[in-house]
Amino acid sequence: MALPPYASPLERTWYYTFRVICAAIFLFLIAPILIIIPLSFNAEPYFTFTEGMLAFDPEAYSLRWYQDILRNGMVAPDAPFSWAWLTDMWNHAQWIRSARNSFFIAICATILATILGTLAALGLSRPEMPYRSLITGLLISPMIVPLVITATGMFFFYSDVGIAKSYFGIIAAHTALGIPFVIITVTATLVGFDTSLIRASASLGARPHTTFFKVIMPLILPGMISGALFAFITSLDEVVVVLFLADVEQRTIPRQMWAGIREQISPTILAVATILVAISILLLPTVELLRRRSERLRGIRAS
Repeated sequence: MALPPYASPLERTWYYTFRVICAAIFLFLIAPILIIIPLSFNAEPYFTFTEGMLAFDPEAYSLRWYQDILRNGMVAPDAPFSWAWLTDMWNHAQWIRSARNSFFIAICATILATILGTLAALGLSRPEMPYRSLITGLLISPMIVPLVITATGMFFFYSDVGIAKSYFGIIAAHTALGIPFVIITVTATLVGFDTSLIRASASLGARPHTTFFKVIMPLILPGMISGALFAFITSLDEVVVVLFLADVEQRTIPRQMWAGIREQISPTILAVATILVAISILLLPTVELLRRRSERLRGIRAS
């Protein structure tokens, strides 16, 4: 909002001071992310800015760490580019294998979390649902309970049932962590939902599944997709649960980064982090567009 022309000197001072404070807080929050981006192009194997980088010497910058994402762990990384080279990279490159695991686990966990979270939100939105507050608190508890406690409990429980150290166990754990995000976003979408549409659909002879896919789902779809995106990012970023439950075959990108910091310090970690930041930034406009679409569907005018 623009400053009105009749504002007093004190109001003008606070107007600009408030914006300076907000900018300083934003810079404080975003600075750690901004620093890793130029460092990922460092030609030297350091986690600090070299004199050449500070002098903007082109030779001080390189894509070697992005290339290392594809080459690290290959049997023949210096072989000519061919189908055999691509096969070697796909099967043996450590970062590529970790990326495959991460996206496979994240996609499966997102699908399960979206289905289960949506069903839970629909049930909790019904006025006749008993103990709604208690059940809601239990379902969103993975967001509140410290993650190391949740991971410890999952480790002992999954070990007893025999699914620890397996893909299914990690997917189940990431699903449990993603469900609260879906419940919250879908529940927020259902706040302005007109339940008379369900009764009208039933009075016209529509079956329950037809009512859901033709009436309910189109209106809550923005909330479902928003929750799915949050669940996907949560799974892609999760490292504590993976440390407890994953074996060598299920090593994900965060687990690989953790191992790289402890075992082999390499700026390749910064290159991978930059790529993950870029993916997150691309998802932010998607969430905002879905939020605005949800407001339009509910008849809310954007401010």
